[in-house]
Amino acid sequence: MIEIINLSKSFGTNRILQQISLSLKPGKVTALIGPNGAGKSTLIKTILGLVKIESGSILLDGLSVQDEKTRAKIGYMPQAPQFPPHMTVREIIEFVQKLRVESPHRDMKLLNQLGLQFELDKPFKTLSGGTKQKVSAVIAFLFLPEVLILDEPTAGLDPVSALTFKNRVREESKSGKTILYTSHILQEIEELADELIYLQEGKVVLQIELKEFLSTYKTHSLEQALAIHISKQEAA
Repeated sequence: MIEIINLSKSFGTNRILQQISLSLKPGKVTALIGPNGAGKSTLIKTILGLVKIESGSILLDGLSVQDEKTRAKIGYMPQAPQFPPHMTVREIIEFVQKLRVESPHRDMKLLNQLGLQFELDKPFKTLSGGTKQKVSAVIAFLFLPEVLILDEPTAGLDPVSALTFKNRVREESKSGKTILYTSHILQEIEELADELIYLQEGKVVLQIELKEFLSTYKTHSLEQALAIHISKQEAA
């Protein structure tokens, strides 16, 4: 489980995250949503150790994510993967494995499920956007992480690959993994998420079970429920 306690972050005079406290539970897919500029990317980068914590703390199973060994338990799939352009897919995977020699277990199942075995000897720069996403997915799942952070993971994937990927996310959730998932595709959130976190202007304004949220507004549509919720908040 990931616990975030009173987390704040500023860049200059711009306050990005403001006293955020929340928990990401094992065995659940938690969807992180909110408007552009809400602080979603900064929150993710702070969990990953890519942005320095200003105040507050982030714990994974009680240990600080500022510790490198703790961060090694996290698998990350960015929205726009960046790898050395001239390296082949095979070379990229082998390179990442050499960097993580302390992680003896490997999971290459997703590589074959996504059909990436046919792209192994192609340079990364020649790949389509969707195929680059597949490489990123394989690496995110490669070391059997306890936590998965998936940022717009199906962007660019064809429908069959997207379905394969989402099925894998469901499997990982059922096995007890802690999953943080971001997507602008609300239908995708409806399909996968157990819990919803809505971030706005650097603050958590909503953290609730998805089924409870939809039930509150008597709808099966997340888009409709959010529209009603936001309009009520603005009117208050």
